Amino acid sequence: MPIPADWPTTETQALAEQERLRPLVRAHDDGELPGRLIAGVDVAYDDEHDLVAAAAVLLDRDTLDVVEQATAVGRIAFPYVPGLLAFRELPAVLDALAALKQTPDTVVCDGYGLAHPRRLGLASHLGVHTGLRTLGVAKTPFTFDHTDPGPERGASSPLTDPATGEEVGRAVRTRPGVKPVYVSVGHRIGLDTAVRTTLALATRYRIPETTRHADSLCRRALADALRTRTPSN
Repeated sequence: MPIPADWPTTETQALAEQERLRPLVRAHDDGELPGRLIAGVDVAYDDEHDLVAAAAVLLDRDTLDVVEQATAVGRIAFPYVPGLLAFRELPAVLDALAALKQTPDTVVCDGYGLAHPRRLGLASHLGVHTGLRTLGVAKTPFTFDHTDPGPERGASSPLTDPATGEEVGRAVRTRPGVKPVYVSVGHRIGLDTAVRTTLALATRYRIPETTRHADSLCRRALADALRTRTPSN
């Protein structure tokens, strides 16, 4: 999996690319149905060996059965810089998605979309880059404020930018009495639809089934890659 030749290599280049792409995000439903095929994407790293493994797992929205899955392994594309994680992850994620035989109707990212300091987290960056409908479901609220939603499943509260008061996502309770997840628009989807999609995918656990499957698969792919690259004693 080669890193694209024109991929940003410095923080200055990456920030400029975020500024260029940010106006292209469509933070609303585009009139199409959410669709039946929902993909989850996730990545695992080994910085010591300069390896990243990405997984794309396609689920049936109605049954939550796995329809198809794919992985991609390659070099880490960008150093760790808070707010620029998409530049580390996207080349591998794009390769994993390209390896699927079917095109997902929606992609769920383990991370942020508009809930990002420059309003271009991984989900939004991926959506603009590919044209796919995307949303972000994160485990932590990053730098944004929220009140704790009610204890019942489906309760939510706004995730707001403390500097502007703008709602950038929602804290959503997917399991009664369990800490919420943080949902934000990626691309071609509205926040209400993103929240409904998250709840439909998180019927048994705190995180969506798409993320659970992708997390497990990318970790296995990374472990397999490390085994093949590390000589046995």
